[in-house]
Amino acid sequence: MAKSDQTEQGNRPPGPLFPWMPAIPVFFLGLGVYRAWIEIVFVGSFISFPATGVASHDVFDLVMIATMFSCAALAKRIGPLFGRKSVYVLAGVALVLSTCCMFVSIGAPSLSVHMGLPAALLGGFGIALVILLWSELYSCLNPFRVALYYSASMMAAALLIYVCRGMSVSWLAVVVPAFPVVSLAWAAASFRSLPADELPSASATSFSFPWKIVLLMAIYAFAYGLKESSMYQSTFGPHSAFGTLAVAAIVFVGVIARGGKFDFAIIYRLTLPLMVAAFLILPNVGVLNQAMSDFCTSASYTAFSVLVMLIMANLSYRYGVSAVWLFGIERGVRALFSLLGRQTEMLLGSPTFGLAGSDAVLSGLVIVMVVAATMILFSEKELSSRWGMTFLAEYNAQADTALVKKQELANRCQALARERGLSPREEEVLLLLAQHKTVGSIERELFIANGTAKTHIRHIYRKLDVHSRDELINSLGLYE
Repeated sequence: MAKSDQTEQGNRPPGPLFPWMPAIPVFFLGLGVYRAWIEIVFVGSFISFPATGVASHDVFDLVMIATMFSCAALAKRIGPLFGRKSVYVLAGVALVLSTCCMFVSIGAPSLSVHMGLPAALLGGFGIALVILLWSELYSCLNPFRVALYYSASMMAAALLIYVCRGMSVSWLAVVVPAFPVVSLAWAAASFRSLPADELPSASATSFSFPWKIVLLMAIYAFAYGLKESSMYQSTFGPHSAFGTLAVAAIVFVGVIARGGKFDFAIIYRLTLPLMVAAFLILPNVGVLNQAMSDFCTSASYTAFSVLVMLIMANLSYRYGVSAVWLFGIERGVRALFSLLGRQTEMLLGSPTFGLAGSDAVLSGLVIVMVVAATMILFSEKELSSRWGMTFLAEYNAQADTALVKKQELANRCQALARERGLSPREEEVLLLLAQHKTVGSIERELFIANGTAKTHIRHIYRKLDVHSRDELINSLGLYE
């Protein structure tokens, strides 16, 4: 059978080395390259930069937070970012200069006082733009591609950091400045690989912010910040920790093995127990408590980061929400609360209070936060939920017609699915059917095997009491 015929029937394109693995374009792993850059240059898990003593990681975070919030506020003017060459140039130049400043402080420690602040300012600004570009890219993908590429990028980042740990400083000074350039080049190549109708577009509709998932992320970021200083004292940093690698591998293998049947609820089930173990159980065991506590903290935070990426990208993918606005606020809030967690831990550990990171006060704070997180999780159990987001204004004449139709269609499909008891997977198939996608296209987009989409369609027809796609479209009440 010809390759084109196989694609039309919905086969997943196999990887070049492993036929059972869907192909992962290498360009989409560029997200892992910027993650490696952050840990090597500004977390300093295995390189001690003299410039860090002048402008710490906190300054880098503050600049990144300010840039994120500024971009979110200006999202309608500057977004989408992927088509603006100036964004790539600004981000690339800022990050290369920032990296050079940090390595210059090693070669010439006397210049550290002049290198530290420019490095932090340029680095925080540049990395915010890079993160938003990659967030825009992932908002163009369905949840299964997001889970697959994002977890693969996390593993790639850890492996890249492990390789860099074996290099001399002189080699790192040559290699690491290229990381931001590679990440940006791969982001641009990834955008070019997408069909034109899947690329981000400006949204003319106003939304309320999905506060539930952002509040959850703030809680976990704060808890992570409480443990962050102790984790940085260990051998590995946040992006190369074994807990991070383990969770990324679990998600990656799960998506590969289960495909469209992968249960994203496993991520819910991982986060809370791991955080409770990190703060309440392991500190009282006394055997490898610090190492295991750090493992559980990094694993819990990583699992929740994957969950947040899936939810936020899915909101943008389903409703056409501006990724710059959505991720700008979420990433800014995440970094802000992580910073607040670090400052709280330092304050409680100061001579004034004299409390260690595993003491009852910090554990009590985490208990309260975990209870709050549990209540929010129980209120929104599905990946396709809106998480507190609603449309704020009626669509106006200037609104993009295709975008408006997509938003209205997603809204109606969700309402009909809830009314007729469709499963989350059936709701996704319903939306694609309503968009006039073929069975083969549905199977490719949802990473499901041949015949599975037809089974879902039969179930949908039975639950909606229709017998054809035309009847299904009429039941949605959107088209003549």
